[in-house]
Amino acid sequence: MRYITRNRQVSYGEAIGILLLDSVIPFIPGDVANATTYDFPVRFKKVTGFTVDRAIGRDASIYDDLLTASRDLAANGVRAITGDCGFMALHQERLQQDLGLPVFLSSLLQIPFIRHLVPAGTGIGIITADRRGLTPAFLEQINIPSGPDLFIQGMENSLEFAAAVLEEKGTLDADKIQEEAVAAARVVSAAQNIGAILLECSVLPPYARAVHDATGLPVFDYITMINHVFHALEPRRYCGFM
Repeated sequence: MRYITRNRQVSYGEAIGILLLDSVIPFIPGDVANATTYDFPVRFKKVTGFTVDRAIGRDASIYDDLLTASRDLAANGVRAITGDCGFMALHQERLQQDLGLPVFLSSLLQIPFIRHLVPAGTGIGIITADRRGLTPAFLEQINIPSGPDLFIQGMENSLEFAAAVLEEKGTLDADKIQEEAVAAARVVSAAQNIGAILLECSVLPPYARAVHDATGLPVFDYITMINHVFHALEPRRYCGFM
């Protein structure tokens, strides 16, 4: 097989590009920003100056920096781009058009799919970093119709999560955050008729198994979405027998 260089790249084999906030959270295995989370190579790019506060505050002035970082990922061979903060989704449509690549910036984009999976009359429990930011208006902005089937529980009052993720204290106690994530999932599943849970925040996938074990429900998160897109970009070659 004959190979040819592309775009003066100096590395290859990374189909998924991941835009990162400019934050100092310890990104543990299972987190979107930890390379060992994946069964395939990914390429990361920090968007300098794109802080947690600017993301939650929906600062539109960050777009040019987001586009520059995305173009760097594209120039280095990635074929689809995601991020590590769902509030990046405000720039979803514009970035798709400017890049000409598949872009999927929020785990919330799985909501239409999940709605088709759960039985009629059941809802989706959404665990998010800060409930105050996940408003019906925000969902409408990213083309996710709000509705009575969405039940949102925030982690902003969970002490360890808030200190580690929102306040960026520099340390993270995974056991405590797992307890907080499970508690949030139990609140939403106990109060409503829930058919599935979506962990909206990119920091929460490490706790998906514990949430599933505690609730017995299907759990979706950023990693289920990224894996789905990767396998669409790189379909499996089947080898077996009959």
